[in-house]
Amino acid sequence: MSKSVLEYLGETKLELGAVGAPVESDWQSGIGEDGIAWLALDRQGSSVNTISQGVLRGLADHLDTFERDTPKAIVIRSAKKAGFAAGADISAFNEMSDKGAEDLLKQGHDVLDRLASLDCPTICVVHGAALGAGFELALACDWRIAIEDASFGFPEVQLGLHPGLGGTFRLPALIGPTEAIALMLTGKTAHTDNAKELGIADVVCRERHVKAAVDAIVAGQMKHEGAGLLARAFTLSTARALAARQMRAETAKQAPAEHYPAPYALIDLWEEHGDDADEMQAGEIASFARLLKSETSQNLRRVFFLRQGLRDNAKGDDGISHVHVVGAGAMGAEIAAWTALKGKTVTLGDVDNEPLAKALKLARKICNDKHLSSAESRDVLDRLMPDPKGYGISIADLVIEAAPEKPELKSKIYADLGEKMKPDAILATNTSSLPLSGLADKTKAPQHFAGLHFFNPVSKLELVEVVAHDSTSSATLDRLSAFCGAIGRLPLRVQDYPGFLVNRALTPYLLEAMVLMDEGVPKEVIDRAAIDFGMPMGPVALADQVGLDICLHVAESLREHLDKPMLDVSDALRKKVEEGHTGKKAGKGFYDWSDGTPHPEHDNEGPDDLTDRLILPMLDACVECLRKDVARSADEVDGAMIFATGFAPFRGGPMHYAKSRGNAEVTAKLLELAERHGPRFEPDAGWSRLG
Repeated sequence: MSKSVLEYLGETKLELGAVGAPVESDWQSGIGEDGIAWLALDRQGSSVNTISQGVLRGLADHLDTFERDTPKAIVIRSAKKAGFAAGADISAFNEMSDKGAEDLLKQGHDVLDRLASLDCPTICVVHGAALGAGFELALACDWRIAIEDASFGFPEVQLGLHPGLGGTFRLPALIGPTEAIALMLTGKTAHTDNAKELGIADVVCRERHVKAAVDAIVAGQMKHEGAGLLARAFTLSTARALAARQMRAETAKQAPAEHYPAPYALIDLWEEHGDDADEMQAGEIASFARLLKSETSQNLRRVFFLRQGLRDNAKGDDGISHVHVVGAGAMGAEIAAWTALKGKTVTLGDVDNEPLAKALKLARKICNDKHLSSAESRDVLDRLMPDPKGYGISIADLVIEAAPEKPELKSKIYADLGEKMKPDAILATNTSSLPLSGLADKTKAPQHFAGLHFFNPVSKLELVEVVAHDSTSSATLDRLSAFCGAIGRLPLRVQDYPGFLVNRALTPYLLEAMVLMDEGVPKEVIDRAAIDFGMPMGPVALADQVGLDICLHVAESLREHLDKPMLDVSDALRKKVEEGHTGKKAGKGFYDWSDGTPHPEHDNEGPDDLTDRLILPMLDACVECLRKDVARSADEVDGAMIFATGFAPFRGGPMHYAKSRGNAEVTAKLLELAERHGPRFEPDAGWSRLG
């Protein structure tokens, strides 16, 4: 898709630069012999378009020309292969907060209002993603043509915001308020066919048909369908009030107002001004400016940059085209399917054929969940090859071992792999608890051996721990980090340590929940306390989801290898595992999962220190990992815990939460808990280094 404006028209002759700014600006421009002007957004110095103040100023310059000398039509699209536009320039948001956000927003609205009021047809051609402000730019045009891979969405809710450049009133006017508000509240994207069905896209076509579609629009051969009768019904305040109540109730199930104010601000805005676009626009600007200054938005924007920082770990070429996965169990199947989905050739080995068949079925489900076309899904399955005989081992650039957590079994596997693997191939283990130092001794080339610890489900959780032991070469770590980036995952480099980072921090959280249950606190009360704090699910439900057998193994491994006192493993946990009630995968653990995900509700109140007993040991373990140089920085710890465990994003991560609460206060609370409940709460020596 990386084309110049000239190429967009094929054989149609353009006068490049005939309208507006020079080629080195953020906009390429030209006008054809047919009188149709073309603008291509090409953000300088970036592989991805974002909508910055500079981009809007450049567009305003072109509008000056178009308002003086109106062309037959105007077509706006992207010159970037990556897609149309990824949204606003988030790095400028803090500056907006300091420099009068409302004034800057009004300037942006003025530009898009001018585009929307031009006297000629305006047509936006979208390939790839049109998100946030990029979507709002598309909405300011009269028509939208979607190339087959197009998607539209408002992810601002993930930043503690709602649309701020006209989306709150332009999208409801286009497709109706119920569908529009739902897209804004959830942050979900509408892909090509769904976008056409909703009325966001007027035309869906292939690249080679774009010019024909433009000509048909200009010739008046296409008609708008309009938002329909239901949209008109919501011009009545009583209808909006009823719908708003339902929206708030549904939103509260996922995002409490005290933690996530943006969805409620959007609902309030629509309820109050949904029948008046001018009032809606003014309200949108004021509300967006207020939300920018909120602690939630500041922390969620911080999370955005934490993700960017982890992505930076993935730079470079991995040199990996063929991956062989040993073990087609739950984790191995997920790893293999996701790796194939991301374009790698994958062979998957197992001693039994039944798990291989289940892995292919899982791969199909993941393809469907990711909205792949039938042709794309077929290609994924072509790249994923069951390999019970292990033929792929000898040609693999990377072998990922995902066998059960038994050192003797892994040693046997490594001995076999050592005789078959290429000399420069990497061997990575997905172990979640076994020390790599002991496993490395069993490999033929320890310098090419490391940990590659994925989290379940691999298709949803972004983080991967890239674990080094004393003999791992830097080249191996670089290639594994780049591999994570190539398959769309966030690599966190950590040193070999019991539980690495994430499981080291998570285990005391899970074990404390078991102790609380032993003390008679209902599991629902425990889980509700964690959810109220901001965790995506409580520790008891999480243990069930991870697998109680895995939790038991990790807990026993940490008890054996950590210096700090840890809880004895709960008898209740051990009994569940012995009974085969290992959690969600077995249909039953502490909860019954046969009817889907449980929703913990209970009228009882827990102990007054319940939340701190759950959360503060996690913070303490993170400090320990920093002191031991397991992780490289507090920011990476925060990113890891958010992207692997869902640690309350609106709090900015465990280390940021400790800092905002006060490290001294947290330390004092840990000492108080130690006096009440035992030495497991003794604060780590690393707190004193944090200040």
